[in-house]
Amino acid sequence: MAGFKPPKPEPKPGGLPFWRVLPAWLRDGLSVLSDKAYSMKMGQFRLPTRRFFMLNDPPLIRRVLVDQADNYPKSDILSFMLKRLMGDSIFTSNGALWRRQRAMLTPAFEATRVKLVFGQMRDATQAMIDRLDLVADGSPQPIDIETTHVTADIILRTIFSKTLARDKAEQIFTAFNRFQEIAYGLGMLRVFRVPTFFHVRRNREANATAREIRGLLEPLIQERLDLIAAGKTPPERDFLAAMIEARDPGNSEPFGFRELYEQVAMLFLAGHETSASALAWTLYLIASQPDVQERLHGEILGVLGPERAPELGDLRAMDYLRDVFRESLRLYPPVAFIAREPATTECMRGKTVGPGSIVFISPWMLHRNRDHWDAPDEFDADRFNTDKGIEAARCAYLPFSMGPRVCLGAAFAQQEAALILASLVRRYRFETVPGHVPKPVARLTLRSENGVMLSLTRRDAPADSAAAAE
Repeated sequence: MAGFKPPKPEPKPGGLPFWRVLPAWLRDGLSVLSDKAYSMKMGQFRLPTRRFFMLNDPPLIRRVLVDQADNYPKSDILSFMLKRLMGDSIFTSNGALWRRQRAMLTPAFEATRVKLVFGQMRDATQAMIDRLDLVADGSPQPIDIETTHVTADIILRTIFSKTLARDKAEQIFTAFNRFQEIAYGLGMLRVFRVPTFFHVRRNREANATAREIRGLLEPLIQERLDLIAAGKTPPERDFLAAMIEARDPGNSEPFGFRELYEQVAMLFLAGHETSASALAWTLYLIASQPDVQERLHGEILGVLGPERAPELGDLRAMDYLRDVFRESLRLYPPVAFIAREPATTECMRGKTVGPGSIVFISPWMLHRNRDHWDAPDEFDADRFNTDKGIEAARCAYLPFSMGPRVCLGAAFAQQEAALILASLVRRYRFETVPGHVPKPVARLTLRSENGVMLSLTRRDAPADSAAAAE
């Protein structure tokens, strides 16, 4: 189905002076984009203190992320935003440290282990169904909180073999959303080389929310290490076990406690937050288009039937479900902006790009680039079966980044999303809430500033119960 345009911030007029766009930029990365941004190949923004370049051309993006990746390390702005929460994890590190971490963590994410955790994913998904059955009466529900709960529960089960209670899920959702808002604002000040130390209250609050999240994770890691130190072999074969067993290929050293926490925090926060964002937007898109929802429901029923528990092989048989999720990732990529800092000087499209400047690559902009996508602001899951869509997906689509730093958990995230969406759409009918339109904002991840409210009803509910709910 084509023609539906989901919410997107109104483009800003081009050529506005810096002081006019700075307040918006400090709050959200999308609200400063002009209409021209979606068709340009490369943009430049100058300040007395720094130069910024925005790439929206696939060959240039490939040069930065793939061909010359070593010359374009991750910007220290990201490290500044996230350091108090996840330190020097693989998500923020560069150079030799990143290569060591990548070599140690890659075995934990091999396809075999991702398959092994499918049972834990399914158990968490069933726990979500049990929760939603209690509220599936047609009343508005904050579906973004629920997607945060289930993805955090899956991550907790697959890292620690533990479950996540509702109050902890809401605590994480609130704390991380607040942390994003503060860290993004302070990070943007640093981008413009404005001192951040005098923002005492905001720094204090960012530290407090980081401590709150650390307080959930550190005891779980220590509990496992104490068990091992006591000579007891944990029965769990989860991601934490794999990370504890990981060894540096150069000297055979394991992760220390601080390093272990940083990698766990990265996996827990990046893993559940990006998936929660993607799932919330996907459910909103499905709820907004009844024809898409019914077609999806038909495919899922054809594979699973009305009651059978999903098996891993079932997910590969749901082609339309895969394309709906791909289209959702195109329209609402969980990470909307990628920042790199050039280590050397070179020329790009007649512009000198060198140390001290920042190069931004935006999946949000690339996925809506008019040169590569037909009707780029419209939802159309069938586009991936057209010649142009296939080509665009090859060169102008990077929801998980690309190159050496492609997302380590991409296969995990896609398996998780397919299972959750199949389970939800089979059981419930989703509808949008009149008067509620989600407002996308890009900070550390792409979320809705005003939440994602949807109503849901059981598909097997008796007709009189459905009428009463209305």
